Amino acid sequence: MDVKAEHRYAKISAFKVREVTREIQGLPAEQALEIVRLIPKKSARLISKVLASAIANAENNNNLRASSLVIKQAIAGEGPTMKRMHTRARGAGARINKRTAHIKITLTEAEPEPEKPKKPKAEKKPKAKAPAKAAKKNDDKSTAAPAITAPEPPADQLKGEKADKTSDSLAAGEHPEKVTAAD
Repeated sequence: MDVKAEHRYAKISAFKVREVTREIQGLPAEQALEIVRLIPKKSARLISKVLASAIANAENNNNLRASSLVIKQAIAGEGPTMKRMHTRARGAGARINKRTAHIKITLTEAEPEPEKPKKPKAEKKPKAKAPAKAAKKNDDKSTAAPAITAPEPPADQLKGEKADKTSDSLAAGEHPEKVTAAD
């Protein structure tokens, strides 16, 4: 059984309301109410009122328990936009759109999940180990090409701390025009 509640012509943009409605969709009603009360936004306050109204409708009109309710839909649709004018420089004017929203929340009764019959666990049988020679033979017959591995260079080349004695290259951090005290 679906239970609905809505707030029409709320003086807030539907874009701002949708941020909160997306968060609560599909949650249990009581949990969603607690989440919405912790969100510090005007849209959360409006949604909280609509959600509380939907829960009250379910309890009073349909004899449903609040603990068994789940949010089926939480929709924020656009309402009519009021067009206003704001004066600008040199006698010009700019339009201000004062947007409204229609907030609709639909609750449904949660269906209890049927419990699956538990099967008794069978004892695990120890697996017989295959001989190691047979496993190696199967690996050698694979059709994939073996990976080419390059030997790792020595650690002193990776760090770049010392220059090669045979080349004209400089060590890391040295500058060709740098004058040292030994010169």
